[in-house]
Amino acid sequence: MGVSLDFSVVLERWPMFLDGAWLTIRLALASTVLGFALGTLCATGRRGGSAWLSRLCGIYVEAIRNTPFLVQIFVVYFGLSSLGLSLPAVTVAVIALVINVGAYTAEIMRAGFDSIHKGQIEAGECLGLSRVQVYWHVVLRPAMERVYPALTSQFVLLMLASSVVSQISAEELTAVANFIQSDTYRAFETYIVVALLYIALSLLMRAGFWGLGLVLFPRRRRLGTPL
Repeated sequence: MGVSLDFSVVLERWPMFLDGAWLTIRLALASTVLGFALGTLCATGRRGGSAWLSRLCGIYVEAIRNTPFLVQIFVVYFGLSSLGLSLPAVTVAVIALVINVGAYTAEIMRAGFDSIHKGQIEAGECLGLSRVQVYWHVVLRPAMERVYPALTSQFVLLMLASSVVSQISAEELTAVANFIQSDTYRAFETYIVVALLYIALSLLMRAGFWGLGLVLFPRRRRLGTPL
């Protein structure tokens, strides 16, 4: 039995694919920025002097890393609803994505912080740098530079994981694909197109992070170290 493929009925809905891809990009960008901030704060809290804060951050990280993302989305979605908070699906999706990626970012950044030798911090203090200056120039930026490849990979995985938010009716790329395949009855062709779009988005994000790394870490650019 031959296989008959017809991409025309799928591709004629390209504006819907573009709308879904654009929402996927927006979800990824917002979650990346907010998730990095949350993860960095959590990593700092785990290494701080407060035992209760370190324990609280540790519970958060382990809880997120040991539960499926789909379950986390439902917990956030139905949890907010039970509290009487009726938020748009996109807003709930961002919250769930930030909570998820924040935990993984925390572990990555903690590894970066642990790679900074205490002698470097003491040297910064001896030079008369303030605590903020020591944290920014001696701890945060060098730590981020060392784990930057891991961070970028995690954020690309975040963009791919955003496909799960279609389960709460956020109309990103996968949700659009679900609608198109149910309308055209061309499931195989639809998901081939979506797979190619996700590959393009992944390559676009990696190129963007590569360019950002050249700006953030000029020392690596001068040395020719891969980002």
